[in-house]
Amino acid sequence: MSRPCTLFTGQWADLPFETICQKASEFGYDGIELACWGDHFDVDQAAKSKKYCEKRWEILADFGLTSFAVSAHLVGQAVCDLIDERHKLILPEDVWGDGEPEGVRKRAARKLITTAKAARNFMNAKPDQKSWGVKTAVVNGFTGSSIWHSIYAFPPTDQNFWQKGFDDFAKRFTPILKEFDKQKVNFALEVHPTEIAFDIASAERAVKAVNGHKRFGFNYDPSHLGYQGVDYVKFIYTFKDRIYHVHMKDVQWGRGDGSVGVFGGHTTFADPRRYWDFRSLGHGDVDFDAIICALNDTGYSGPLSVEWEDSRMDREHGAAEACDFVRSVDFPSSGLAFDAQFDN
Repeated sequence: MSRPCTLFTGQWADLPFETICQKASEFGYDGIELACWGDHFDVDQAAKSKKYCEKRWEILADFGLTSFAVSAHLVGQAVCDLIDERHKLILPEDVWGDGEPEGVRKRAARKLITTAKAARNFMNAKPDQKSWGVKTAVVNGFTGSSIWHSIYAFPPTDQNFWQKGFDDFAKRFTPILKEFDKQKVNFALEVHPTEIAFDIASAERAVKAVNGHKRFGFNYDPSHLGYQGVDYVKFIYTFKDRIYHVHMKDVQWGRGDGSVGVFGGHTTFADPRRYWDFRSLGHGDVDFDAIICALNDTGYSGPLSVEWEDSRMDREHGAAEACDFVRSVDFPSSGLAFDAQFDN
């Protein structure tokens, strides 16, 4: 059986939950990855109310959908970040509070722990869906970073300075991971510029910082690696035991007019001068055939979740097309070698 194809609702949080469920079903998806903003998944309600979780599943079932993960990117970003006015735009009021940076970081950490409890309750309420296997519990998200601002080493930055950032990440996330473990929930970091891990080397260092904690892994997304020049297929093999979830997202690079580089030139998405831009699946430069081969090689059997972003395309057209694209590129592993028949 091919993997379930789901739609991440983060880019659809302006729509009511039932509306995006209806659309996802019409687009042809098997399920959705629930964003913890908008009205799609209320973390506080899910953490304390079995009835709330059951109602989410009833609505999903009404549209023939399932789910495997919830995503807390916005709150997670504030756990390690240097907080500024931009965070107020993405955080719940009870996390932002008075905006005092350390208070924001601590409240974000507590909310992330609550998210683990909510995800466990949500998955515990999951109806029996034999065709999709066990009741997994994954929270996808970001970590933020206290050292991202030093990404380019001037003023001169030594390893001691950068190590303080990884130490800060470990100090803040180790207690979070401990609570995730109590709930039997995995935290899947989407490796991404502005996070503590943004390529293979920094991801290895992040794993080491939390002493290889089994609840810390990755929401694999090639779109954030390709334009940086990172080998996004090698990432799968490097972290084969820590890929807890997969985002299907495309990106183009090597374009533009030469006036904007990898760092973006402070331009907005879809500016024709840009060197890189996110694209709807199949319209960018990511080699998804190589990715599926690597996922098969490493035994990943979880969902392929479309994170649809393309400023040049109507999102409903793009989301439907992306679902078809995933179906076309995903293929199950072989149970035997292609030349095994010669053994007989």
